[in-house]
Amino acid sequence: MFVILVYDVGEKRVTKVLKTARKHLYWVQNSVLEGNISESSFKQLKVELEKIIDEDYDSVIFYTFRTTKYSDREIMGVKKGGEDNFL
Repeated sequence: MFVILVYDVGEKRVTKVLKTARKHLYWVQNSVLEGNISESSFKQLKVELEKIIDEDYDSVIFYTFRTTKYSDREIMGVKKGGEDNFL
């Protein structure tokens, strides 16, 4: 499946959330990651993030797609992140 992850978390947790998410997805922009991920890796990512975030304060949103066949991606301005920055 293809996943877009968007997060807004407290300053103390930003680095931990980013490092955890980058184990599974590509960083594309501040607080945004995306990529193809297996169902089991997606479940593991959610478990790892649940341990980091404060559910009373932080927000993590997952957009999931079965395929990117009917989608387009257009960038205006500076290209940030991408597959070449995968850890």
